[in-house]
Amino acid sequence: MSMNLNIKFAPGKADFFATLNQRVNSYFKSNKIERTANQEMVVKTIFMFSLYFIPYFILITGPLINLWVMFGLCLVMGLGKAGIGLSVMHDANHGSYSIKPWVNNLLGVSLNMIGGHALNWKVQHNVLHHTYTNVHDVDEDISPRGVLRMAPGSPWKPMHRFQHFYAWFFYGLLTLVWVFVKDFTRLIKYHKEGLLKKQKTSATNEWIAVIISKLVYFTYIFVVPLILIPAITWWQVFIGFLAMHYVAGFILAIIFQPAHVIDGTEYPMPDDNGNLENNWAIHQMHTTTNFGHKNKLLSWYVGGLNYQVEHHLFPNVCHVHYRKLAPIVEQTAKEFGMPYKSVDTFTDALVAHAKVMKELGAKPEFTPSVSLA
Repeated sequence: MSMNLNIKFAPGKADFFATLNQRVNSYFKSNKIERTANQEMVVKTIFMFSLYFIPYFILITGPLINLWVMFGLCLVMGLGKAGIGLSVMHDANHGSYSIKPWVNNLLGVSLNMIGGHALNWKVQHNVLHHTYTNVHDVDEDISPRGVLRMAPGSPWKPMHRFQHFYAWFFYGLLTLVWVFVKDFTRLIKYHKEGLLKKQKTSATNEWIAVIISKLVYFTYIFVVPLILIPAITWWQVFIGFLAMHYVAGFILAIIFQPAHVIDGTEYPMPDDNGNLENNWAIHQMHTTTNFGHKNKLLSWYVGGLNYQVEHHLFPNVCHVHYRKLAPIVEQTAKEFGMPYKSVDTFTDALVAHAKVMKELGAKPEFTPSVSLA
């Protein structure tokens, strides 16, 4: 299916974002700080890479240890894999980690190092999701997924009546699908739609990059353990691999989904001429929800992505600043009569996500509520 990228946001009504942008700029200027990473971010980066690679090196270099301990180390690697994605790669590929492009590029391709492909991620996330948030058939985060229905415009199937139960299982498969399937199918799709050219790259370059990075990834994740740990079998390595990816995939899914597929969110649809009702900034306010602001540990681990409103409005700002920007955004939204959607706790956000998944699965004609505005 070829997506429609001719959608246009409404002109005018720019006072809200102009005022907000001025206030955010003033915050950084008056505090004499950069929009990019600080020392806290550097420490976090070291921690997340350590959380992934230290268990790996213990597995391949240490004496044969209990299989359950080895399994546990694989689970820890899953935490590290998700942490790299949420707290390091994400900022880097948004260009918000450093003022130096080479730093962003280097840390951005850490996604390739852990099994994904950075260019695909940039197109799906930065271009499609951040621009056309919650717009059916354009925002791939909510596009038709067969067993899951995440938007009112997606085809309804009888099985969707139970998706609020079984969706949690499929969330754990997120990174596995990327590694084995999605990176390849998306390269083909984005090439056909001209999206690779817009990223100033070619299909040939990206195919070379994705093949090399996959070979490197599967070599160190499968081949090296089999060589250095001869007492274990290939299927034991594979179980550890699945466990690691399942932990990472589940964490990533339950952080990203409640930000947009949640009770109270909106799914704007363009009119027959491809026009949306609001301009880009106001569109983000209607389609994005924060959660768990008081949970500092959650905010730290998930790269501030529980501040999704701030992230969608200012993706070029490193996430370590979102906590301080949130009151500025909320106050400005209030002054201009804009919605500022926020759920108190992470648990409440998951419950609200399950509620809307149940409603989306109950009947084809579901129209989402907007109770959080």
